[in-house]
Amino acid sequence: MNYRHAYHAGNPADVIKHAVLAFVIDYLLKKEAPIRVIDTHAGLGRYDLTSDAAERTGEWVEGIGRLWGRDLPEPLEALVGSYMDSVARLNPDGRLRFYPGSPDIARLMTRPVDGMTFCELHPEDGDDLARLYARDRRIKVIGIDGWLAPKAFLPPKEKRGLVLIDPPFEQPGEFDRLVEALDNGYRRWAGGVFLLWYPVKDAAAVKRFHRAIAELAIPKCLTIETTWRAVDGERLSGAGLVTVNAPYTLAEVCRAAARPLWDVLEMPNGRLDLFGGEDRA
Repeated sequence: MNYRHAYHAGNPADVIKHAVLAFVIDYLLKKEAPIRVIDTHAGLGRYDLTSDAAERTGEWVEGIGRLWGRDLPEPLEALVGSYMDSVARLNPDGRLRFYPGSPDIARLMTRPVDGMTFCELHPEDGDDLARLYARDRRIKVIGIDGWLAPKAFLPPKEKRGLVLIDPPFEQPGEFDRLVEALDNGYRRWAGGVFLLWYPVKDAAAVKRFHRAIAELAIPKCLTIETTWRAVDGERLSGAGLVTVNAPYTLAEVCRAAARPLWDVLEMPNGRLDLFGGEDRA
């Protein structure tokens, strides 16, 4: 694999993905029963925004860099509050340097009774991830192809929790593999929460993906899609999350947070669209 998320950590797509992830984890923790968080394409787990990779692209400046240190309006705080708390815990001196990837958000938010399974096939990233969490007995880092995770690890013994499927989208057919992974995962664990991330770059591919997800006819399936520039097939123009069994309040919170979010990110052309569930056309 050639993709390294260190170049993109903290960008606008990460902000939205990680805000929803933290919102869902916070919801799951309202009950005492333990949960399991499964991340199929985990990456490094934590990113240094002063590293060469992060500074080379500077993508984080237009994402977490614009939220950090701001007094956020209440509708936006309702969506990003738990996420921003995780970022703050990694930067207690108030200077933004470290950014939590999905694994670190899960680690920081969960309790001693909860468990985490992080899959990372990239050998260097997998080794770094294992070293980072070597002392946390709640966490299993497994160096396998994340696409195998739905078949390998579902249902978990905890019976509650979530699966994040966040592939690098560096190879053809990954939209199809997302649909297949959701179909396989849901068949094994219909009560689990699923979050599937995808990029908005090729408008035709995204439309086909929407149709394929709808054809699965999975109840309580809501897609949150954001765009911040015209879709031209070349640049990343937005990102989406397909959610299954997410909190019933998520759609309402996202609607209310959309305008303040784009204002804070200084993206006047930003859009947030919802598909599926009660919002299905």
